[in-house]
Amino acid sequence: MSIRPRTLENAMPWCFVIGLLLAWEAVCVLFDVPPFLLPSPHAIALSMRQWTGPILENAGFTLLSTLAGFVLAVVLGVALGVGIGSSRLVYRGLYPVLVAFNSVPKVAVVPVFVIWFGAGTVPAILTAFMVSFFPIAVNIATGLATVEPELLDVLRALGASRRDILVKIGFPRSMPYFFASLKVAVTLAFVGAIISETVASKRGIGYLMMAATSNFDTPLVFAGLIVTSVMGVAMYAIFALIEKRTTFWSQRDGGMLS
Repeated sequence: MSIRPRTLENAMPWCFVIGLLLAWEAVCVLFDVPPFLLPSPHAIALSMRQWTGPILENAGFTLLSTLAGFVLAVVLGVALGVGIGSSRLVYRGLYPVLVAFNSVPKVAVVPVFVIWFGAGTVPAILTAFMVSFFPIAVNIATGLATVEPELLDVLRALGASRRDILVKIGFPRSMPYFFASLKVAVTLAFVGAIISETVASKRGIGYLMMAATSNFDTPLVFAGLIVTSVMGVAMYAIFALIEKRTTFWSQRDGGMLS
């Protein structure tokens, strides 16, 4: 009985994850690796079961902080991306500023946020925003700036205004870039929130991991990493599904990976 290619494609991620976990467990057992050095998947599962309540509570805090910073990044990133992508003057003036903004080490800015707003939610939201803002703005600008000049000439010859070109051509043209940036930015937003929580916070997965590290509870640290990864993959999958439903016209079957 042959296996359909689509079924095989859907099963491959699960097969890879299960194989990785089995190999990880085997290494820990065969080489008798101490749990504080590298916990086995079994030890991590036991830790997750033991600390289910604190893990879920702190994961919820991290998720809310991440989504708040991400939404802020989407709003401002789209607005700035439209400005940069539709105006050469704005592009010349603001794009170097964006690059400089993205080059700032985020972990170095967190103490400044703590001084301004105190430890807790606001620094986590702002750090998530800083990390996820740049990909959105740049991809929107790229989508708008790469509209074919021939198409623009035809539209102008037909009497289309700048607003008509932006709404009817620019925005649809930039949608694949936009969703590509969302899938990247939402995972980066988790990184930003975790960075802030490890520096100055009394809640969140980052705080939980730092507390576990101080107690040499490495299985709990890995449990926090896994929970964060699961949340990131879930958000990525949500945006990938929305992308598939809304920009199906830009997707092609086959290609290099067929």
